[in-house]
Amino acid sequence: MSHTAVSTSLQRTYRYLRIGVAGTVVAILLAVAQASTAYGWLTSISDYFYTPARDVFVGALVAASLALFALSGRGVERALFDAAALFAPLIALVPTTLAPGAVPGVAVECSGTARCFPPQYEADVANGVFVYLVVGGLVVLVALLLVALRQVSLDGVWPSLLIAVVVLVAVALTWGFAPDAFLQHAHFVATTAFFALFAAAAARNAFPRQGPAPSPAFRTLYILIAAGLVVLLVAYAFLLPQAGASGIPIVLIVETAALVLFFAFWVVQGIEKWPDPDPSIIAG
Repeated sequence: MSHTAVSTSLQRTYRYLRIGVAGTVVAILLAVAQASTAYGWLTSISDYFYTPARDVFVGALVAASLALFALSGRGVERALFDAAALFAPLIALVPTTLAPGAVPGVAVECSGTARCFPPQYEADVANGVFVYLVVGGLVVLVALLLVALRQVSLDGVWPSLLIAVVVLVAVALTWGFAPDAFLQHAHFVATTAFFALFAAAAARNAFPRQGPAPSPAFRTLYILIAAGLVVLLVAYAFLLPQAGASGIPIVLIVETAALVLFFAFWVVQGIEKWPDPDPSIIAG
């Protein structure tokens, strides 16, 4: 096989993966829009887990996780994207807490807190967390085996391995010894971490330490995406406890805006790197 053919295949792989990740946002928003015709506008996108949009919501996040792992590239971006790939399944498998009456047909009884976890979904979470920990542990073991066989450089993967071990251990310990706290906070923590990692990735793409610098136009777009995600994360942290109190789905609007910026990141990076013969994420 010629060098040109290999390069073309690599280009197609990265192009299609980036398009696919952007497509997961479209899938989630379409599922939410369709579910809203029967359930109305709920307080957040995550609330639609408890509607028929659940299958698309979970499937899109798991698909995005696999694509992020494949797209992880090199250097700091590898650690950022691999970490994001770890948090995306948690967003899908551990649903958000709800305020009483937030979703028609889903009963919750909260005492001392505005939002709590529907107990009828605890068995689903137990199954999902079990699979998540086992598969995550197997991925770490496979990575270590590849390092031992010298198929992968330890220098290149140790940050991702360290992050994976820390996240998996934290999930296992919290779920094992503080399940109520896990159910109450895991979705919020995973969502916040996921979008914070993409804010960092956008900033990194704007100011790479190695490789060619982006054009002024692309740098500006990356900076706007990073700044926008930071502002939305702050708003998300402050607004979530009062979600729905005003009657306006402010958290739904904030989460939708965050997904749009996530979508924009992949569109911008896809356009920037479309002709690149080595279209992986910038090293260093």
